[in-house]
Amino acid sequence: MQPKVLKYILDILSVISEIESIKKTAGNDFQQFKTNFILQRAVERDLEIIGEAVKKIIELAPDTPITAARNIIGLRNLISHAYDSIDPEMIWAIIQKDIPLLEAEMRNLRE
Repeated sequence: MQPKVLKYILDILSVISEIESIKKTAGNDFQQFKTNFILQRAVERDLEIIGEAVKKIIELAPDTPITAARNIIGLRNLISHAYDSIDPEMIWAIIQKDIPLLEAEMRNLRE
């Protein structure tokens, strides 16, 4: 594995840890998350970072098995360029369902 690819994997794992901390801050409760725009913006920023890191991994090593790579990059673009269409319910669903799967993939790739 290229050192840069490993760096991006570690970046993703670090950001996922931040997202887990944000979920704890909200008591893992959607209503608390929904009413706290600071937490929402923090998660959006973390998802942008993940999207950019996945994009770089795919550029450096196109055969890297990241199941939802295109969707992750697409979400990054949506947050960056169509920020007014971001729905807290969508973000919450992503951090509850998709982020744990991505974390497992990144841990497998790291090893």
